[in-house]
Amino acid sequence: MREYKLTVFEKTGEKVVEENILAENDQVAKEKGKTFIEEQGYSEKTHRFTSPEGKLLLFHV
Repeated sequence: MREYKLTVFEKTGEKVVEENILAENDQVAKEKGKTFIEEQGYSEKTHRFTSPEGKLLLFHV
């Protein structure tokens, strides 16, 4: 399993959430990240989701 990082921000730049998500690969991680964002109601907040190598998988401003 690999550890991915999801970070959600307020418009002010304040960090709202920093969550580690475990997944087998980038595709599975991306789906888990999308699901988490939607379930928690963060879809319209600024967020980024990165792989262990720093690859940007999801991003919203």
